[in-house]
Amino acid sequence: MNTMFTRGPSIVSRLALALFLSVVLIFVDHKYDGFASIKVYLNSLVSPLQYVASLPGQILSSSAERFTSHQKLLEDNRLLTLQAVIMSEKLQRFELLQQENTRLRLLLGSPISAPTEKMVTELMAVDNNPFSLQIVIDKGAIHGVYEGQTVLDDKGIVGQIMEVGTTNSRVLLLADISHAIPLRIARNNVRLIANGSGELDELLLEHVAHSADIQVGDMLVSSGLGDVFPEGYPTAIITSIVLDESRPFAQVTATPIAQLDRLRYLLLLWPEDAPTRPIFQDYERALETVP
Repeated sequence: MNTMFTRGPSIVSRLALALFLSVVLIFVDHKYDGFASIKVYLNSLVSPLQYVASLPGQILSSSAERFTSHQKLLEDNRLLTLQAVIMSEKLQRFELLQQENTRLRLLLGSPISAPTEKMVTELMAVDNNPFSLQIVIDKGAIHGVYEGQTVLDDKGIVGQIMEVGTTNSRVLLLADISHAIPLRIARNNVRLIANGSGELDELLLEHVAHSADIQVGDMLVSSGLGDVFPEGYPTAIITSIVLDESRPFAQVTATPIAQLDRLRYLLLLWPEDAPTRPIFQDYERALETVP
């Protein structure tokens, strides 16, 4: 008898057998965890295939990130180039104004401001005392920092050094309620004293006469009086003037130009008559040549 074309079990029978065996295997695996070692082996066997399958997606993702980073670098480079051109033009005007200022001071017999040495420092910590506005920076006595030293950010005056440690120092912000700074209005040289209000965005101008020539929006710069802060650094903008004749003085407030709530990199200044000189680390030597 020829059995070459003998048919086996039907498709339905095979499907039913496969389903039955699947249910049995699922039950055994769930109830007795009998295939734990086999699953580990199978996962190990399949993992290279999974890696190969996911490789195109990873390559595309990595290429997209690199392309985005490259585009961002190109855009940042373009913006920095434009800023460099703009700053170069401003520097040229500044040098011209500085020369004219020097000639005028010589004509008037007024002393010429001496060049100032400087050093970049970074914020380490912010004092969590709600009644005191202080920060800690990463420069100290080994860098030549001294008490009373002026501290700036990229906008204007931040405050002054109040305590010096070996490797760090504590800065009293100009908005602290115990801080005062002599200022003058850039527009007309009217001299004022600004006291801290205890709020980062507010200074109080004390003893301002009702007849004083002041306006909202006036720029306040350091006057150089008191031999603490060098002359001419931007400090605050007048934001409010209340003229109440029942009071002996006008109520004037100003907003610090320095971003006291977003400090990170700061600048320390050493005027010519400072009690110490800056001590640069090797990686900071380049700053000595910055004008």
